[in-house]
Amino acid sequence: MTQPSPIPPTSSRNYRVLRSVPTYDEAQRIVDTLSDAGFPVEHVRVVGTGLRSVEQVTGRMTNGRAALYGAASGAWLGLFIGLLLGIFTVGSWLAVILWAVALGAVWGLLFGLIGHAATGGRRDFRSVQGFEAEAYDVLVEAEHVEAAAAHLDGAGPTA
Repeated sequence: MTQPSPIPPTSSRNYRVLRSVPTYDEAQRIVDTLSDAGFPVEHVRVVGTGLRSVEQVTGRMTNGRAALYGAASGAWLGLFIGLLLGIFTVGSWLAVILWAVALGAVWGLLFGLIGHAATGGRRDFRSVQGFEAEAYDVLVEAEHVEAAAAHLDGAGPTA
């Protein structure tokens, strides 16, 4: 027997739009205002509408940068492995850690260069991807929407 999800999808309950706002910060302020007023916010949803994928280009990727980023990530992995091996080392644990960091940096550098070369020049830039919404709807379950509106308008809950 399967358990029902503790948070049902929006379509499974009768929700009404309390407010539509252009930014997530404004939607967050509305929910925070309701929470501060003592409204049971577990009856509230924030739904982004008009979602689109956005990729912000952050800079050019060169062979040197690919090698540098690869070496840095390899060094971090090497540090982690070196610390784990250092726990079980009798004697100079610091040497084990330093060797692991150095080897990790070298392997990371190589993999960074190989990975960048594998793109064949089709991806010579760095970027960060995310999602944005055109607007945000603050939805409230239908049986609580009047109370939520009253809290939001400052009149307090209605009986």
